[in-house]
Amino acid sequence: MMQRRMLTKEDEAAVGADETEVRREDQDKINRFSRLHQREMLLEDELKTKAKDKEDLEEISNELELADEDDKIPYKIGDSFISLPLPQVQELLSSSTEKIEEEVSTVEEKLSEIREEMQQLKVALYARFGRSINLET
Repeated sequence: MMQRRMLTKEDEAAVGADETEVRREDQDKINRFSRLHQREMLLEDELKTKAKDKEDLEEISNELELADEDDKIPYKIGDSFISLPLPQVQELLSSSTEKIEEEVSTVEEKLSEIREEMQQLKVALYARFGRSINLET
């Protein structure tokens, strides 16, 4: 449980002395950091979804290894299922897995760029405001 306490007059005066005026460019950096943080969270969610999709495709591929070559396998294309021969389904799964891997690497690159820019903004804003600002996500 968190303890709350009143600030002493000295603490209150110290806080007031540390206040730095927020300039327009500072506010722009803070806003940019906020937008990047929101985008980072969306990309992380997208990355989790794609990782799950990839895992599901790999699991299906493993299950299909047990299937008979002559079997027709229902394969989902859009909203409908089409019965296709096993080799064709395996090719389609392979291409889908490759596509998802490419998408994952693209999302990871975007995340890396965003995190790098966020780090630069953190450095600039912490240099200007010190403890007066909290940019930890």
